[in-house]
Amino acid sequence: MSSEPTYRYSDEELEEFRAIINEKLEAARNEYAFLRDVVAGVSNGTDDTAPTLKHINEGAETLSKEEAGQMAQRQYKFIQSLEAALVRIENKTYGICRMTGKLIPKERLRLVPHATLTVEAKEMMNKR
Repeated sequence: MSSEPTYRYSDEELEEFRAIINEKLEAARNEYAFLRDVVAGVSNGTDDTAPTLKHINEGAETLSKEEAGQMAQRQYKFIQSLEAALVRIENKTYGICRMTGKLIPKERLRLVPHATLTVEAKEMMNKR
């Protein structure tokens, strides 16, 4: 067994992370599609309600469309981050902190598979 430090994750480990990312990516894409439908104004059945109730529902619908729009933007960024993580897997640079060059712990990557910083590096950046 080699005592050399590990500079990257093995191909087997990268495949484990690829599976985690693909699962999260599928769920994120489904959520994004749902939010886009909400923003697009898929009918909620207020066409035949009393005028006052309809006005209240339209106000609530506008708010929920705005919220859904913001959530959709965040979901889209999340999808982009996950897709970028897949590129890093292909390049065999996945799991390497972009600030320190150290390996990001597996536990962190399992929880935040699109992470590009170790917790320590992230804390250093937040102190700036």
